[in-house]
Amino acid sequence: MKKLTAEDAETRSPDVVAENVEQLKTIFPEAFIEEKVDFEVLKQLLGGVVEEREEKYGLNWHGKRRARQLALTPSTGTLRPCPEESVDWDTTKNLMIEGDNLEVLKLLQKSYSGKVKLIYIDPPYNTGKDFVYPDDFRDNIKNYLELTGQTDGEGRKISSNTEASGRFHTDWLNMMFPRLKLARNLLRDNGVVFVSIDDSESANVKYILDEVFGEENFIDTIAVEMSTTSGPKTVNAQQGTIVKNVEFVHVYRKSQEFDKTPHTPLRDGILYYDTHYSIWLNDDGTLGTLAEKLLADARIEAEIRQHGFMDRETFSINNIDKLLIVSEAAKSFVEANLKKIASVDRPPVSAAGRSVQVGRWEAFEADHRTYYLTTLANGTLRALMPLSLNYRMSDDYKPRFGRTVIRGDLWKGFHQDMGNVAKEGDITFANGKKPIRLIKQLIKWSNSTNDGVILDFFSGSGTTAHAVMQLNAEDSGNRRFIMVQLPEPLDPSNSDQKATADFCDEIGKPRHIAEVTKERLRRAGKKIHDESPMFAGDLGFRVFKLASSNIRAWEPNRDDLPTTLHDSIEHLKTDRTEQDILFELLLKLGLDLTIPIEQKTIAGKAVHNIGAGTLLVCLAEKIASAEVEPLALGIAAWHKELAPAGETTVVFRDGAFADDVAKTNLTAILQQHGLENVRSL
Repeated sequence: MKKLTAEDAETRSPDVVAENVEQLKTIFPEAFIEEKVDFEVLKQLLGGVVEEREEKYGLNWHGKRRARQLALTPSTGTLRPCPEESVDWDTTKNLMIEGDNLEVLKLLQKSYSGKVKLIYIDPPYNTGKDFVYPDDFRDNIKNYLELTGQTDGEGRKISSNTEASGRFHTDWLNMMFPRLKLARNLLRDNGVVFVSIDDSESANVKYILDEVFGEENFIDTIAVEMSTTSGPKTVNAQQGTIVKNVEFVHVYRKSQEFDKTPHTPLRDGILYYDTHYSIWLNDDGTLGTLAEKLLADARIEAEIRQHGFMDRETFSINNIDKLLIVSEAAKSFVEANLKKIASVDRPPVSAAGRSVQVGRWEAFEADHRTYYLTTLANGTLRALMPLSLNYRMSDDYKPRFGRTVIRGDLWKGFHQDMGNVAKEGDITFANGKKPIRLIKQLIKWSNSTNDGVILDFFSGSGTTAHAVMQLNAEDSGNRRFIMVQLPEPLDPSNSDQKATADFCDEIGKPRHIAEVTKERLRRAGKKIHDESPMFAGDLGFRVFKLASSNIRAWEPNRDDLPTTLHDSIEHLKTDRTEQDILFELLLKLGLDLTIPIEQKTIAGKAVHNIGAGTLLVCLAEKIASAEVEPLALGIAAWHKELAPAGETTVVFRDGAFADDVAKTNLTAILQQHGLENVRSL
């Protein structure tokens, strides 16, 4: 029976360096001498693709090498479950994780590598003020614990981004770089990442994204209109200042696989009717006019006359905007006949040489779509474009069915959301919130399907999770979310934080942002359920908190080795629960944190079945010699009943056995029944 210790590689997050070395060794074994890389040999093997110049294109800053190393350093932490703070713990597939996102991203590597469809982050903007992400990365568990206390052991301020370091961008870049490198590993091959940013770091973060994801995977930078030149900004503009109206979202794919997935076009509404759409396609192949058809409807004709839209006993299409405002009948008529109303356009190249009789129309298949062709009185061939191509529900602030235009990389109108954004989620958190609609539309565009895991590791008040739940309720989707938020302390003496700190006091929660996140998710889920009672989807979430490993590390006290040895007999920390240990096992063995867990009593001991027999765990504190055989046989029988598809790992508490003989006997019995992989903690 192999014993898992805090120093064992299996109890850590993946060692990326070791994995990279193994892959390199497989490809170029001759470049290794005594387990070390011979770079001269490697350069020869790679030929002319090795860049040896000291000067090269790219973004460099003080600490970049160290920041890269941070992403490669394995984690020895864990995530402790908090069912009492969760909603629908037993059934939900959503996660809300409280802790420093650098450490959390490392811990998620085994369980969620290549499983995330979409990442959206809105990191703290580098305004030259403090941002609460530790700039001493040597021990992230320690940093997390210090942050919850707001000071370190020496009482120095934890979160300092001084004016000087802010001006030179160094701290901010060192904070972002390792997190983006780790995040990329979690994306599926057809995944996408969105990074919201303002102009202070837009250029720099794009350089980082180019390096991490590859320039070839850059899709676009979206300019989002977050305000207009009004109010106080008008005064500045009148004095010649170019005022700021937009923020940016950089969009990168994981690989070309992203382009193989259909993407949903987003559309903005246009208030006016395009009067070029005046032609009517009769069923017999002849052409008419929309104006004639409107007059032929008795109800619509009466309203045209009532409102004075007749001109010499005819209706001019130039009056249709006015008519559609006052006549529901005319509006319904247009919406019911979108495929019959058309405008003249240029024909496809493949239609050259076609001939259609003047005054008639014919269907023509080309470029995987149907065109309608006609010939004008002057003999020119033209295409007829149905109104149905651009008349649909818009994605505006107030969506409406009408004429639309496909949106490009200028996303206008989001300033309208900003007036209500402080109230979204029914929580007090005004600063830095993004509109729910923005996140929903990014999700909609990225994938026309309605599933996938969505990650936000700078989750703030939880807008991304709220958007996921709301979008699921709208289209009956089953998207899942993983939110990560640092328990950033809130200072009521700070005018920017006072309202949020007071909100935490009102709900009886500690004053930090992660509590606001959780409360928003609770309230958002309840509101969505109340507004959409027929929606049976997932509105819950499991809460986990970053902590040091449940397994004791070997830390000998050389001045008192006997005591150290005695304390090390039990490898698990005494203040941790069985549930704590179970979820650390899930992380270390690469299993989903929402995987089903079933419990059964065997020989008087609780045994946990995780993932339909993938993992069987008994964490009983004492297993007497007489209990070994019935326990082992009972576990073997349950395993046979479960009949898992792959290999099963069986785990026990190392200190539970009376002696090594009992442990050996149990292992032998299990192995006789096909359970070869037996471990102890």
